[in-house]
Amino acid sequence: MNAQTDPLIALRDQLRGFVAERDWAQFHTPKNLASALSVEAAELLEPFQWLRSGELDELTAETQTDIRHEMADVLNYLVMLADKLNVDLIAAAREKIALNAIKYPAAQVRGDARKYSGY
Repeated sequence: MNAQTDPLIALRDQLRGFVAERDWAQFHTPKNLASALSVEAAELLEPFQWLRSGELDELTAETQTDIRHEMADVLNYLVMLADKLNVDLIAAAREKIALNAIKYPAAQVRGDARKYSGY
């Protein structure tokens, strides 16, 4: 795959360019990227604080924009971290889905939200 056919590679390449233009690569260690990812994930949670459920009907247009931007920050830091650590995010996600299918057999857990150690 290449940037022409894979949106994640295209995004990675765009982020590489953005970072290079600002000479920020020196700050983008795996630890720093993981820290930034965690901060952005916490910021994603903020607009939902105190809402009943956070469903779309509870969100104003402004809040939806804020959430979209925080989601983008999370994705961007995740893509940059994966780039630094040579992780294929799609392959990793598929691998994790397969592992979760083993941990949480559908017939056993359907409609039950407990952690696998609770079964």
